[in-house]
Amino acid sequence: MARAAILDIDGTLVDTNYHHALAWYRAFRQHGLVLPVWRIHRHIGMGGDQLIAALTSDATDEELGDDIRAAEKALYMALIEQVEPMQGARELIADLKKRGQSVVLASSAKANEVEHYLDLLDARELADGWTTSADVEATKPNPDLVKAAMEKAGGGKAVMVGDTPWDVKAAKRARVPTVTLLTGGFSAAELEDAGAVAVFESIDDLRTSLDD
Repeated sequence: MARAAILDIDGTLVDTNYHHALAWYRAFRQHGLVLPVWRIHRHIGMGGDQLIAALTSDATDEELGDDIRAAEKALYMALIEQVEPMQGARELIADLKKRGQSVVLASSAKANEVEHYLDLLDARELADGWTTSADVEATKPNPDLVKAAMEKAGGGKAVMVGDTPWDVKAAKRARVPTVTLLTGGFSAAELEDAGAVAVFESIDDLRTSLDD
């Protein structure tokens, strides 16, 4: 059994992926770029420092990227009070702790967002640590976030729990296997193609399989 569990926050522990997709859609639209929401959703989980170029072009990112990112931040924060924890999220943390694993919650979001999620999950006294944007130089699919979480867990063998192909790719680059959930809106085939070692429909399904 892995000594540490790295739990992605956005889309895995809290239900944020579609809120982010809508905020990005509105941010692009404010700057004269109308993109299909389904295309934006396919890139949720990728860091905002890479998402704009991936969806448009390097030239667009260079010209408008900072303004679009700032707009998305404000638009998302207007929605954040609507975000709810995934069913069983806090219980998963507790289950893993009872099994003797270190648990680090992983996010490259700004500190104020992560603080909000910690309050939603009532996880401050339960988790062994968490990451924020201050802990990473390059976001997913780069491995910085996973490596930072491993460091906070004290090193050693770890497993990641995530919900997007970008989680899987980042963990793979850090040589950490990823168990995934369908809660982020990606199909089992997409997650498996990215390299997930297992796919579960929900947190509760994963919890019932922990002893396996």
